[in-house]
Amino acid sequence: MPRYRLDIEYDGSAYAGWQRQAGHHSVQAAIEQAAQQFSGETLTLRGAGRTDAGVHATAQVAHLDFEKAWPADTVANALNAHLARAGERVGILSAAAVDNSFDARFSATARHYLYRIVNRRAPLALELHRAWRVPRKLDAEAMHAAAQGLLGRHDFTTFRSAHCQANSPMRTLDRLDVTRSGDVIEVRTSARSFLHNQVRSMVGSLKQVGEGNWSAADLRAALEAKDRTACGQVAPPDGLYLVGVDYPGICSGT
Repeated sequence: MPRYRLDIEYDGSAYAGWQRQAGHHSVQAAIEQAAQQFSGETLTLRGAGRTDAGVHATAQVAHLDFEKAWPADTVANALNAHLARAGERVGILSAAAVDNSFDARFSATARHYLYRIVNRRAPLALELHRAWRVPRKLDAEAMHAAAQGLLGRHDFTTFRSAHCQANSPMRTLDRLDVTRSGDVIEVRTSARSFLHNQVRSMVGSLKQVGEGNWSAADLRAALEAKDRTACGQVAPPDGLYLVGVDYPGICSGT
């Protein structure tokens, strides 16, 4: 069956998450419906990451298997037309025919996320549902320094949702950088894979450091506790973006 890679962006605030769920509108279901309307086939879309409700993506990757081969541009244009007609807040950035050995989820070698904080007292107007507004002044340099203590391979139970279905809490964190530009603080992180709510949990705990409530040693102690109750506040989904997925020989460059 002809397989196509899709590169996708979406506004997660309009959806109950990536994954298809009974009784809820999801990004996966929206694209599958568009594909069915285009091709007349019942298809299953498989994505690189199962983002939660309210989480956005600028570079989600997924694959679809059609019964019939189509020009890649036709696939992208047809899906976008049906998505637009349905009022979906999803865009297919590109489509490409790929070998059947390509799997959007299991072939991925790294995933990259961005978390955006707007650090100001004024409420959000243009950035509403696009960032986490934190009114208390944050020390981004302290946050970055503390974040380096989470790099490497660890048991991330502290920063794992109680509902996480991963077989193991062990993960290798390759990047966790915190930078500031004006009122905007960006947290960029990379790993082969993440646990459920890991990024939001780490960001919420880094906020404790930025506000001066925790030291770098406190953050490290929370990690070593391997206890969910040691985690700081879980950051809201509004500021989280999936911004890249790497595959063998293909890096997102984030």
